[in-house]
Amino acid sequence: MRKILFPGLWISLLLLSGCNQRTNTYFEKKLTFPNILTSDQKVKLAAYVVPTRQQYEWQQLELTAFIHFGINTFTGREWGDGSESPVLFNPTDFDADQWVSSLKEAGFKMVILTAKHHDGFCLWPTQTTAHSVASSPWRNGQGDVVREVKEACDKHNIKFGVYLSPWDRNAESYGDSPRYNALFVKQLSELLTHYGEIHEVWFDGANGEGPNGRLQEYDWARFYHVIDSLQPAAVKAIMGDDVRWVGNESGLGRETEWSVTPLQPDISEAIAIENKRLNISPTANDLGSRNLIEQTQTLYWYPSEVDVSIRPGWFYHPEQDHQVKSLAQLVDIYFLSVGMNSVLLLNVPPDTRGRLHEVDVERLRQFGTYIASTFENEKLIDGEILWKARSGASKEYHVRAGEIINTVMLQEDIRKGQRVEKFLVEGFINNEWIKLTEGTTIGYKRLLRFKDVTPAKLRITVDKTRDIANIQKVGAYHAPHLEVEAKEDRLTDIAPESWRTIKEHPLIVDLGESHPVKGFTYSPDDAKESVFTYIFSVSGDGQIWEKIIEGEFSNIKNNPLPQRISFNKSVDARFIKLETVNGVDGGKPSVEMYQIGILTK
Repeated sequence: MRKILFPGLWISLLLLSGCNQRTNTYFEKKLTFPNILTSDQKVKLAAYVVPTRQQYEWQQLELTAFIHFGINTFTGREWGDGSESPVLFNPTDFDADQWVSSLKEAGFKMVILTAKHHDGFCLWPTQTTAHSVASSPWRNGQGDVVREVKEACDKHNIKFGVYLSPWDRNAESYGDSPRYNALFVKQLSELLTHYGEIHEVWFDGANGEGPNGRLQEYDWARFYHVIDSLQPAAVKAIMGDDVRWVGNESGLGRETEWSVTPLQPDISEAIAIENKRLNISPTANDLGSRNLIEQTQTLYWYPSEVDVSIRPGWFYHPEQDHQVKSLAQLVDIYFLSVGMNSVLLLNVPPDTRGRLHEVDVERLRQFGTYIASTFENEKLIDGEILWKARSGASKEYHVRAGEIINTVMLQEDIRKGQRVEKFLVEGFINNEWIKLTEGTTIGYKRLLRFKDVTPAKLRITVDKTRDIANIQKVGAYHAPHLEVEAKEDRLTDIAPESWRTIKEHPLIVDLGESHPVKGFTYSPDDAKESVFTYIFSVSGDGQIWEKIIEGEFSNIKNNPLPQRISFNKSVDARFIKLETVNGVDGGKPSVEMYQIGILTK
């Protein structure tokens, strides 16, 4: 056995760690420290935690696609409540091949389908519930969305994953933990046995009360066992222990993104206690610093996935056709996700036809063309020579004569760990070295942009590393400049200048005169807790009130965007009242007039 550190200690460490090491040097996925280690020894050993084969292959995908499709597509909601009739599900021109071919052309390597969202409606003919496509008019009740999407993925040689929501607002057994866990295991087993190879299983962390008023206690160990037994090549994401949620739904990775972290999903009391002790969660800014490693007992290879939707919502809403993200926005998201040691999971929701909307398809085409043309045009001559870099080491690379660059890519061979903590990029311009950019972590891939320059050479300096860094590739490119399109989302049809707040708790607003109200908008404020459930009422005189809707701003905690609520019919009103029932964090936050818009169209 090769001893890389501390004579006499390495064998003890292997025995005490209890992890499955791939070789005599590296630790796959997990490393538990013995108590005899110093802080410096812990940090150095962190450099030898590596991904499993499945995790490494997943990281290489870089671009994966989410498909949110289901009963919400036909109700206009983001989170259904489980009471929707399956009859509503009836796409008029369903075409899974159009989905997959559009995504494949744009460079995506995997599709993850929402086989069941929180409303409990199953997109396959499950034996566990009648709340599925088998009870819908689509394909005369003989349809199977999961099968058609999987077959399209196989046809186009693209990987396939499933999203199965543990939270089920339709299942009568939800909250009766043993019964519902058995139902969930059967659903999971159906998906993992009837459709060939599955490459990613995506578990949402949402967990609300069941129809019986009780919270469900998920048997995560059992769920993991089912996946590992039936689909051992699949990675388990988000509430799984292979792939980590980046912590937001805005397409933003961390400036310093460590794949080696003490964080694990809260699937047991022991893990939850340890995460709390370390003050870490998926949303924490620091998930892998030296200071954090010094405090922990166990490290994991737990890489980041960045999920974001091409539209404001996750399901299709026709009023958002003009709000599809611009090419410039998608390119920024690419640099802030794939370019920050993460995999991008971009949601593209099909419409009520069962097709990706033409606007979305065109944007995907533009995005795929931009990324391919940019990174196929390599400007360096010698960037693919493996460099074993010690702290403080520098290496020069030659740029093709006369080429303009504004982007640099760096990659570590993560099969030998993630090690770089700080680096500098300089360009040799007019016979002197000029700083172009700098960064902290690299990991699988790091992309950095700067102004257009024409250097003869690049110099990379690894200022700080946890052990000898394995720099696998350095690249230089010219990313075409994009104009940022200014798009203004209409949040109110009535100018608020004539409005007046009558009461603050609950919020009562005098609109100044009567209007035909067809809906309202609510804009969350970063400085205060957001409303989750609400009651909206109207009045003609401010005395007699009519409750119009009682509902929820679905997913507003993770996706804090302006919420648009439409009514079934127009109502005449001069006064409106918005009552908070619950906030996203369990409080009862107030709402101010500036957060509200009135829709009349």
